Amino acid sequence: MAPFPQFTSLAPLLETVSSLSTVFIVAVFAMHLFAFFVLWLWWRRDLRAIVSSLDDFTRGLRHRSVLGSDGHLTDQIDAFLADVREVAESGAAEDRQSLFHRMSVLDEKRRYLNSMFFETGWNICRTLIEAYPLLGILGTILAIGAALQTGVQTQSVSVGLIVGRFGEAIWSTFAGLAAAIVLMMLNSFLEPGFERLTENRAAVRETVGRAKRELAIRSEKPS
Repeated sequence: MAPFPQFTSLAPLLETVSSLSTVFIVAVFAMHLFAFFVLWLWWRRDLRAIVSSLDDFTRGLRHRSVLGSDGHLTDQIDAFLADVREVAESGAAEDRQSLFHRMSVLDEKRRYLNSMFFETGWNICRTLIEAYPLLGILGTILAIGAALQTGVQTQSVSVGLIVGRFGEAIWSTFAGLAAAIVLMMLNSFLEPGFERLTENRAAVRETVGRAKRELAIRSEKPS
């Protein structure tokens, strides 16, 4: 089976690309793992920043919720938000004044609520998982294409070469599927925490904004 003359010159390039497909998938997979690790560190830092800010808001209140060291940071955030709502709605005048002063001074820049870059990075990492099986199949197709474009004229030898190349290139498909499975499991483990961070940010925005409005109105009323 003779190759098409106009594509014969592509055989060395296709062979090189197909031989590197598995290595490329493994390298991208390693970078993907590192990206998830960076997102995990980012998630921990943002959670601690929110907890620290809410702790500054509620510090000095006579009654506030402080969980044990074994409590999760998201639970501590919920407890702090409950304290803020309680003081804003029915707290003592001294607590309301203290909370309003702290929130007015400490809540100017709200850097702890910046979420665009984190959510964009997580969305990219999550979406790219779907590309690994396609990369694996593409590597296998390139290997078969390289075998078809060789200068072998004997049909039996050409078929044997295609089968041999396919056996080597099947590893790219395996690497793509294995990488996708591992990353899907990793994402399923991290996703609840990442989504909870987004919910915490939304709850903090809503609660802090509403509390500042209510506290400002109450502070303007004559006692």
